[in-house]
Amino acid sequence: MKYDVERCFWINEPKEYVVQENRIIIKTEPGTDFWQRTYYGFRNDSAPALLMKTTERYFSFGVKTEYNSKQRYDQCGVILYQNSENWFKASVEYENEGYQRLGSVVTNHGYSDWATTDIPAEIKTMYYRLSRRERDYCIEASYDGAAYTQMRIFHLFEGGDEIQFGIYACSPEQSSFQAVFSQFEVTECQWETHQ
Repeated sequence: MKYDVERCFWINEPKEYVVQENRIIIKTEPGTDFWQRTYYGFRNDSAPALLMKTTERYFSFGVKTEYNSKQRYDQCGVILYQNSENWFKASVEYENEGYQRLGSVVTNHGYSDWATTDIPAEIKTMYYRLSRRERDYCIEASYDGAAYTQMRIFHLFEGGDEIQFGIYACSPEQSSFQAVFSQFEVTECQWETHQ
């Protein structure tokens, strides 16, 4: 299996984008986001995502992201999207000139969480590796595409059979930026069996 752009499809197709075999560019639109209920109360399901379907139960998906984000909550990264109330995303979200948040959101049955760690604002490249072992998942991040650090392990209640995974980018506030995705890779599962 590979991340084949010819087999991919959009949800919330953006107005401006470029899709090439090894490079995808998304220009975000203001007021776009994925979030459900928790804390803020609002429900957003408007961000663009380029997805591929698979029934493969053991694999890892890797991608490099480059971004010139500059407004609070600007973000781009990987996503596993089943429907508006069951999904996962990982990204770097811009906060201010001092720091941004490397984080992930798991949304099960209509409620989102948000787990983050602060990183310097000048970092404008991040690699991600999303691994699947049946209904469970592991997300890792890397600054260089070689040394990966675990962000979290999670369960997706609606993620046990066919899944939809890929990339996304959005600007929840009144801004826009260019997100560049490259070095797509689907491999055998890199998340080893627990011993």
